[in-house]
Amino acid sequence: MSYSGGFGRSNRGYGGSRFGGGRRFNDGPKPVETGKEYDVSITEISRKGDGIARVEGFVIFVKNGKVGQNAKVKILQVGQRFASAEVVESSSQPAAE
Repeated sequence: MSYSGGFGRSNRGYGGSRFGGGRRFNDGPKPVETGKEYDVSITEISRKGDGIARVEGFVIFVKNGKVGQNAKVKILQVGQRFASAEVVESSSQPAAE
């Protein structure tokens, strides 16, 4: 058996991404801009406890966001792979547990 290209590397057509496909934003323009507001739905919670929302597949970490919350958020910072935001206005809060 021959291993070419080094350990752990394969060329099996997974879209060039480490986790198989998906959109890559590091090369092109991001779908969000610093200082602008967006209506989002928070679908997950990060390991640090922030809400996670997406705009056109681009990940946004929302301070104090809760799963199920629909909110208007203001983008604080945009990085290569994700953005951070804060809630400006919440249109719905998830049910208290």
